[in-house]
Amino acid sequence: MYIQPTAYDHPDAVKLDGAVQAEYAERYGDDGDATPMDAAHFVPPHGVYLLAYDDQDRPVASGGWRRQDANPEGFADGDAEIKRMYVTPEARGLGLARRVLAALEDDARAAGRTRMVLETGTMQPEAMALYESSGYEPCAKFGHYRFHALSRCYAKPLI
Repeated sequence: MYIQPTAYDHPDAVKLDGAVQAEYAERYGDDGDATPMDAAHFVPPHGVYLLAYDDQDRPVASGGWRRQDANPEGFADGDAEIKRMYVTPEARGLGLARRVLAALEDDARAAGRTRMVLETGTMQPEAMALYESSGYEPCAKFGHYRFHALSRCYAKPLI
């Protein structure tokens, strides 16, 4: 397995984004995550998008961070927002989510960001457990889903 930076609009990234959107739709009974996204959000030094590949060069995990600063959606100066963390069903249990998460944290820290933040939901207990066991703590809600009852927001200092 290896992890590499990849454009958010790369075909492999688009494939995994479609898979994670389908999983969101199934879990929440809607059309998936409606948060506005743009490939430019993940271009260094304002963010990065990572893909993990297996030993047959198949994309099996993804995750990105994008720069956020104080705004009306509840972000704070210095935030790095995690988006599209996903591991394909066949690659789950191999520690890929933790490896991608650690790489995102390292990259955001190197880019001068001071806090990692993320939004997940109650229908993703595995995600909540991953973040909590990785040092993330519940925080004030922010972002597109800040007014949704199923939304849960987490933060972790990077300094």
